[in-house]
Formats: sequence, C-alpha cells, structure tokens
Amino acid sequence: MTAKEQFLQIYNKNIHRAGAEKLLAWMESTDFFTAPASTRFHAAYEGGLLDHSLNVYNVLISKHYDPEKDDLESFTLVSLLHDLCKAGFYAIEMRNRKNERGEWERVPFYTIDDRFPYGHGEKSVFLIERFLRLKNEEAVAIRWHMGGFDDAAKAGSFAIAHAYEKYPLAVKLHLADLEATYLRENRGE
Repeated sequence: MTAKEQFLQIYNKNIHRAGAEKLLAWMESTDFFTAPASTRFHAAYEGGLLDHSLNVYNVLISKHYDPEKDDLESFTLVSLLHDLCKAGFYAIEMRNRKNERGEWERVPFYTIDDRFPYGHGEKSVFLIERFLRLKNEEAVAIRWHMGGFDDAAKAGSFAIAHAYEKYPLAVKLHLADLEATYLRENRGE
C-alpha cells in the first residue's frame, strides 16, 4: 500500500465530520501529497509532507492515544492535518552544485514560496476550518504543535503554557511531531 493509500484509508475510516469530504477534495487539488515537509531539514523530498503526517499519526496513536478516554477522530485530524499549511508552500528552483567529479551541474532544490503568510499552526487551523469545524482542543493542538519553535513562543508569550495546561492533546501532538521530525525522519539535504 502506498503512503497516499494509507493516508486516505486512515482519513476516511476515522474522520466523519461534516465537510471532511470537501476538505479532502481540496487537498487533492493541492500538492499536499507530493510536497516536502521542509526545504532541507526533515523529510525534504517529494512526498515528505505525506510521510511526516503519517509518522506523526503513528507516534500519536501508538504512544499517546487511550481508546478509553480519547477521541480517535480528534487524534486523527490533528496528526494528519497539523501541517496542512505546507500545501502550496514550496517551489522548486535550480542551483549550481559541484558533482563528485568536481564539475558544476544544475540541480533542483526546494524553496519557500509562501503566498499566504499567516503563520504556521494558525494557517493550518484556518485552512481546515474553511471546510470543517474543529473542536477547541483540536484547534489549539494544531496551533501550538510547534511548541517553542513557534514565533509567538519565542517572543515570550504565555499562551503556549496555558494551551498546554488546558489541552493535553496539544502537548501530545507536539511530542509526536518532535519524535517524528527528529527521531524517525531522515535529516539533511
């Protein structure tokens, strides 16, 4: 089964909220399933965003999901869609690089082409809510999934601390995103 088939199977099995089909149709019209997850850090290759989303889902479910207490639809939504803001976010450009023979050659590389600079987590929330309503804990989890790597957190805002105190799902998503990014995905150019 391909990564896209896995994603679609999980999405369709676990997400039944009004608007889910329209959101998925919109995602299909973007580069979500082929985009990288970053320009050069984690999953910086074609399809990396899809792989990263599945990795976050797998970590979140295997380590933090309790079927007795937790909502599977919420866990699925936040993990699979937390980086939706990266759809339509990257472009491919060319640059010169020396190959192993010491000769210059043109090679493609990913660059950022943010046509809607609305932030990271908040942009994902905005895009999702164009199609379906998120619960408060889902919106907060997606908004703060970057933890201390977020600009507002760096500026000394206490909002992240309050979000993590009030919504355990936000902490769990952040932990799953960290593990997927730094422990499970290839890094480097």
